[in-house]
Amino acid sequence: MFEQQPEDLRFYVKQLASVALQKSDPSAWFEVLYAKAKGDTAQIPWAKLAPHPYLQDWLTNHQPFASGQKALVIGCGLGDDAQALAHRGSEVTAFDISPTAIAWCQKRFPDSTVNYVVADLLAIPSQWHQAFDFVFECRNIQALPLNVRYSVISSVAYVVAPNGTLLLITRVRDTKAEPNGPPWPLSSSELQQFESLGLYQVEQLEFLESELLDVKQVRIEYQKHNPISHSVHS
Repeated sequence: MFEQQPEDLRFYVKQLASVALQKSDPSAWFEVLYAKAKGDTAQIPWAKLAPHPYLQDWLTNHQPFASGQKALVIGCGLGDDAQALAHRGSEVTAFDISPTAIAWCQKRFPDSTVNYVVADLLAIPSQWHQAFDFVFECRNIQALPLNVRYSVISSVAYVVAPNGTLLLITRVRDTKAEPNGPPWPLSSSELQQFESLGLYQVEQLEFLESELLDVKQVRIEYQKHNPISHSVHS
């Protein structure tokens, strides 16, 4: 989320987020943004109408998924990442907090095998606990303020199955000081929360956004410990 955009669109998004924060409902602005767009993808800052290039690169350079592997796309937006995973043979669930976004996905991909659902990252359905072999989280954590960050990171870790993979794409910052968001890039200590929640890092790549040379992005592949095999070998 929040790639290079016209300044007025970035300002508009910050305004929406500010209003939601004042109402103590930090994720409410997503539905407002999608609904007010009225079907115009140019009004959605992160809508590229193609899979995220860092996801596509990962898929190209890693072993194909086992048939029927369960995958989850967090904050799926307009659905392109979910479709890319479905094309790889995964059984994909994709959710967004915005009902308008989910309806938009279903309209764009009427014959899709993806299960598009409305759900809240801060209130994950209990049946999703450790239910997914592959979880894709792209820039949703950074779109929520620091006062809910631990809860959000916990929710992401919650859905990854033992031995499952989490692929995370996010902006990062070098200081613990709270940034002026959105977005609110993640600190190294916040990234370490994933490891305290049972995940370990397999691979990390760093990118610079082309027009924002001081902004670092990372793509991190995590795997979740299998508590059974972990206890056998400890």
